[in-house]
Amino acid sequence: MNVNRRRLVTGALASFPLALAGSHLRAQTPGTLKISHQFPGGTGDQGDFRDRLCRRFAQEVSQKTSGALKFDIYPNSSLVKVNSQFSALRRGALDLSLVPLSYAGGEVAETNIGLLPALVPSYDVGSRWKDAEVGKLLTLILAEKSVLVVSWIWQAGGVAARNKPLVQPEDAKGMKVRGGSREMDMMFKEAGASVLSLPSNEIYAAMQTGAMDAALTSSTSLISFRLEEVSKHLTSGRGKSYWFMFEPLMMSKQIFDKLPKAQQDAVMSVGASLEKFAVESAKADDIAVANVYTKAGAKVYDIDDATLTKWHALAKPVWKDYADKNENCAKLLAAAQKLL
Repeated sequence: MNVNRRRLVTGALASFPLALAGSHLRAQTPGTLKISHQFPGGTGDQGDFRDRLCRRFAQEVSQKTSGALKFDIYPNSSLVKVNSQFSALRRGALDLSLVPLSYAGGEVAETNIGLLPALVPSYDVGSRWKDAEVGKLLTLILAEKSVLVVSWIWQAGGVAARNKPLVQPEDAKGMKVRGGSREMDMMFKEAGASVLSLPSNEIYAAMQTGAMDAALTSSTSLISFRLEEVSKHLTSGRGKSYWFMFEPLMMSKQIFDKLPKAQQDAVMSVGASLEKFAVESAKADDIAVANVYTKAGAKVYDIDDATLTKWHALAKPVWKDYADKNENCAKLLAAAQKLL
C-alpha cells in the first residue's frame, strides 16, 4: 500500500466513529411536527377550544418526551387549505390536523359517518363510539387510508339563520342552507331547501352577502366565526340536536409509524387524556352560544322531542343511502345503530 493510499484509509477509519456519532446526534435532535386546523388561533387558556386543545396537546407531548417532539400550530387554514387536510394526512405531507371527518366524504365515502343526521343523539352516545364496534371498525378503515385518530371529539351544533328561523323541517322550504356534509345536505333537500357545500370558516361571508340563508355548524364555530353578526335567529343545540359532528385530532399514520414506541405512546396517551376537556368545552359552548346570540339581539330557539322526531324521520332514508355506498358504510351504520 503506497503512502497516499495508507493516509486516505487511515483518515477514513478515523472519521468513521465521528460519522456514526453525527448520525446518532441527528436522530436525537428534537423533531417539530405541524398541526393544522381551520379555526381562529388563541392561547392554551383562551379562544376556540379546538385551538386550545391542539396547544395543550403540543405542550404535554413535548413535556412527556422531554422535548424530543415539538409542535408548530397553524390555525386559520394558514398551512393547508381546509378541504385538503385529510388528503395531506394520507400522503404524509401533513403531520396532524383537527378537522371534521366528514370533510373527507368526497374522497373516502365512509368518513361521512361523522356527520349523519340524527345518528348521534347525545354526547354520551358519541363518547361510546371509541371503544365500541363502530369505533374499532372506523379505526381500521382510517388506518387503511394511513390516518390515525389521536383524540375522539364530538360536538353538537345548531343553526344560524339570517332572516327567519330554521327549527322545524317545514321551515327549510325555499331556504339556501349549509348542512355540513353530503348526507346532511340530502336531508335538507328533502325538506325543500337548496344547499351549499363549504367549510365553516367560509360561512360568514356567504351569509353576509346573502348567498346563504342558514348554516348548521358546531356551537363553537357559531361563536368563533362571529355568525351572530349576520344572523337574527339561532336554533340551539344546548338541549337536543340532530346535528352531532365528529371532529377528531388526527395524525398521519406514515408519520406516527416512524416515531419510537415511547413517543407513539406519549402521542396517544395525551390525545386520550384531552377528550374529557373536549366534551366539557363543547357542552359549555352549547350553552354559551345562546347567550352570545341573545346579547346580539337574535332570537334563540330550542329543539323539543316532537321536532327531533320529525328530523329523525327525514334522516332515515339518508342513512340508507349512506349504507348503500359500499360494504364498509353498511357495517359502520349497523354498528353505530347498536348504540342507539
